[in-house]
Parts: sequence; C-alpha cells; structure tokens
Amino acid sequence: MFGLFKDKNKKKEVPKVSEEILTEEQKEQLKKKIEDLNQELKLTAENNPEQLAFICEKLGLAYAKLNQENEAISVLEKSLSYKLTIGEGYKKLMSLYNAKRAEAAKKGDDSGIDYYMNKMDDMRQIAKKVTISR
Repeated sequence: MFGLFKDKNKKKEVPKVSEEILTEEQKEQLKKKIEDLNQELKLTAENNPEQLAFICEKLGLAYAKLNQENEAISVLEKSLSYKLTIGEGYKKLMSLYNAKRAEAAKKGDDSGIDYYMNKMDDMRQIAKKVTISR
C-alpha cells in the first residue's frame, strides 16, 4: 500500500513513441503525393480558403511523414491561416511544436523554448475559438 515492500531498484519503463519507418517505395509515393498536392495548390483559386486549407493540411501531413518538420510546420501554419480547424493537421502541428520545444530544451536554448511555448499557446487559443464558434 505504501510501497514498503516494492523493489526500489526496478526501473520504470518509459513508453517509446513509435515512429513509422517508411520503405523507399512509400517515400517515393509520398514525394509524388507532395508534387501532386503542390500542383493542386497552385491551381486552386485564392478565393477558396476551405480548399486551400484542406490541400495545405494534406501537404503538411505528407511532409511530416517524411520527417521534414520545418516544411510541415510551414505548410500546416499556412493551412490554419486559411481556415481554423482542429483536425489531424492541428494535432500534428501541435506535436511538431512540442518536439521542437523539447529539442530546444535539450540544447538549453531558452529563446527557442519560449518561441515554441508561445506557438503552443496560440494553438490552444485556436482550439478555444473553434470550439466556441461551433
């Protein structure tokens, strides 16, 4: 009950984040998908923000699968600038910000930590706006 007889030397297992390992074929398919989405993005009219947001979200998720975090962040932010949503793109962007914050913390980069903490705060505000507007 109070842990009197527990083995104190027993280490707690830290759950590992499973990162999907892509085959070369899958990487090529994703690169092709990114090319197609970039073409679609160029052809989509600026007066259709919902479609632009949808394409940017798919594009950002594809970049994230290829571990191209900076490109993914850029495109996912662009998606949210067209239309505020809290779908898969929102979740992925939040996790990318959190990973960047952790990376900055590991390096001891205080300005990086502050930057990504502010970005995550902005994301929480988006979630509030979207939730309230429903």
